[in-house]
Parts: sequence; structure tokens; C-alpha cells
Amino acid sequence: MFPDADRWVLTAEPDAPVTAGVDLHAVRVGVVTARQELYRRFAPVVHGIALSIVGPTDADDVTQDVFLKVFHRIADLRDPGAIGAWLCGIARNVARDFLRRRRRRQAAPLDHEPQAAERGDGELAERVLALVRTLPDAYRETLVLRLVEGLSGPEIAERTGLTHGSIRVNLHRGMEMLRPLLHKEGWA
Repeated sequence: MFPDADRWVLTAEPDAPVTAGVDLHAVRVGVVTARQELYRRFAPVVHGIALSIVGPTDADDVTQDVFLKVFHRIADLRDPGAIGAWLCGIARNVARDFLRRRRRRQAAPLDHEPQAAERGDGELAERVLALVRTLPDAYRETLVLRLVEGLSGPEIAERTGLTHGSIRVNLHRGMEMLRPLLHKEGWA
């Protein structure tokens, strides 16, 4: 179907430098350095999506699960230029599945009380993240990628496949929705 489908190397393009030099064929056949490069470039986005859906306790585990699935399903990727959107879709699905499984497990009564969060900056960060997690998906993910993972608007656009305009709108609307929640909590 694709003339060189078994030998994809994403090359640098002005609108997608984040994928420059990732050899998808090498990823598909299990070359460790190629997989490490793919992970290095997309782990912050995947972690941000996981964080926005499952929270800080399980985000690292979900990130690892996502990349295991990505490495197993890389042959399913038809358009190398869509790798960012494809990875983000897998991240969302894995995180939501994880959340569903966790909720089913938590439906059973606990024999012990969970430990209280540490006081200080960690508690504040967890409380703010809890507020962010109440926002709609698009705003929540974009805010976590910007505020927690530290990605710029253009970096978020490159890695998620969304347009710069969409990212700007999501960040603006997300912050507009977050401000009253922060104010209600006495932080703004």
C-alpha cells in the first residue's frame, strides 16, 4: 500500500521538528535506541495526559503501559506524520481504562484508611491538580501539559497533532474555568 512503509524515517519538517530522525522501522523491529528516542520525545505528552486523567499516583505506571502498547502496535500506524495524535489517542484510552479498573477495585470497601498527603507544596500541587482534573478533557490535558509538564504551546501542538490556535484557545478557556475554582479555594 505504501511504497516504503517498512522503512519509515520521520524527517525534519518546519511544522513537526519533534519527530525528526525517529526511525519507525527501527522502532517496529525493536531497536532499543529508536524506542528510546521515541520515548524521549513523547513521554512528557503521554505523562501529561495520564496525569490529567488518573492523577499523580498512577501517571508513571500509565505512561509505561502506554509505551508498551505503542511498541506492540506500532505496525498499526498508517501515517507517520500522525504519530503524535496516534500516541495521544492511545494514552487517553490506556489512562481511561486504568481509571475504570481502579474505580471497580475501589468499589469494594477498604480495610484501612489511605494515608494523608504530605503538607506543604506537595499538598497544594495535588489540590490544584484535583481542580484541574474537574475541567473538560481538552482543557485539562492542555493545562497539565503546559503547567505540569512545562511544554510550550508550540511543543504541545507538535506532539499532540492539534493546531497552535486550538492549543491557545484550550489554554485560555481552561485558565478561565480554573480561576474561579482557585478563587473559591482561596488561592486567587
